[in-house]
Amino acid sequence: MVSRVIGAATLVRDLGHWRPSGKHRPVYRALADGIRLLVHDGRIPLGVALPSERDLAGALTLSRTTVTNTYAALRDEGYLLSRQGSRSTVALPPATRRPSSGRVVNAGQPGPASVIDMTHAAVTAPSEEVTRAYTAALEALPAYYTGHGIEPVGIVALRRAIARRYDERGLPTSPDQIMVTSGAQQAWRLLLEVLVSPGDRVVVDHPTYPNALEAIRRTAARAVPVPLRPSGDSARRWDLDAIRDAASQTGARMAYVLPDFHNPTGALLDADGRAELASNARRTGTTLVVDESMADLWLDEAPPPPVASVGHPSTVVTVGSASKSYWGGLRVGWIRAAPSLISRLATSRAAVDIGTPIMDQLACAALIERHDEVVVPRRAELRRNRDALTAALADRLPDWTYDRAPGGLSLWLQMPTATSTALAAVAPSHGVAVAAGPRFGVEGAFERYVRLPYAENGDRLSAAVQRLETAYMSLEPTAENSSSVVL
Repeated sequence: MVSRVIGAATLVRDLGHWRPSGKHRPVYRALADGIRLLVHDGRIPLGVALPSERDLAGALTLSRTTVTNTYAALRDEGYLLSRQGSRSTVALPPATRRPSSGRVVNAGQPGPASVIDMTHAAVTAPSEEVTRAYTAALEALPAYYTGHGIEPVGIVALRRAIARRYDERGLPTSPDQIMVTSGAQQAWRLLLEVLVSPGDRVVVDHPTYPNALEAIRRTAARAVPVPLRPSGDSARRWDLDAIRDAASQTGARMAYVLPDFHNPTGALLDADGRAELASNARRTGTTLVVDESMADLWLDEAPPPPVASVGHPSTVVTVGSASKSYWGGLRVGWIRAAPSLISRLATSRAAVDIGTPIMDQLACAALIERHDEVVVPRRAELRRNRDALTAALADRLPDWTYDRAPGGLSLWLQMPTATSTALAAVAPSHGVAVAAGPRFGVEGAFERYVRLPYAENGDRLSAAVQRLETAYMSLEPTAENSSSVVL
């Protein structure tokens, strides 16, 4: 018995601009690729049933034969499981399940045996430093055996280390202002659960971090997108007047921003902008949540002091993470806020878990103590990678435009054609996986954009761009044809 069916209207909305603009790709194949991409993006959950062939054909104004062929192709590739007398449900082929490497392999079409995964802006571990940190954690662990091991706000050693890092960055902080979480994503979810009710508005940068948008949706809140300016001075990408007006006009309870360094654009908000942003939050009564997950990854110049250093403690909350600075496998994040809010968050957290593993906290504290030894070489490596990516783009895709990111892990590229979703769908068949632009926006925006991280080394980045060029050329390349598609 099927517990959930995705509606035809919902599927049409999420598919975005999937239609081929010429005759090189059959319509059924393009539709199958679009659905397959939604499965890999997590926008179609595993185990749900797709709409009936008749309903989807009607919603897309296609023949039922086309939809029948689409579903047949997805079944053949292992993305649909069929049972007699019931609808087909969404699945992943066994060949795509590679948890150890995170790579998507043989995703339903002929192609290279190994796909270069450009969907994640995440760094690999500095193996020597991480091993040393866990060795130190193991040696320190016995001191905690006499306690119950449950630390809802985090162990004191780590909270002190995090507070010292804020002190060094120009933001005096005490350990009672810190709550340790299992990653920055849990920190954001806890803040939403405590500070936002269903139907409340949350102002966000547009584009923004996809998982932040998903968390807003799951709490039944409403994202209010405020577009970043398209190009120019990195510090003035944020339209601060528009953020203030959006918060005031919608009665937003919260705003979520990424000023150091913005994901996906890599932009950096300057000191004057931070002061204005914090002032506007207090004036509108909006809780400003500042995500600093990328703050350590400056490549051209160090960022100004944190936004909270010029904001009122009751209105500015900061989220941080060890994942981008050290390693994505270290699932440790934190919240810096007023002690009264920290207490409320700890109470709410009890419904989800009762603390981050002590071993991981000790390892994180050890890495923070050796922060510069880990991060300074990482910055140098990322500069080289960024140069390799920009060189490959200039050689292979010179008409794709972007602003050079002063920090962070990715470039936000504008393509000549609105084919981002289609490109992401076909790219694995050409040996590279990319995140489509609409993942970073609300209601199908950013079909002309794609995010390319530079976390990989230079050779793999060059190979990824070469494969991406081939995938792009397999689509109809003319902007005139692409922009004439009406859904």
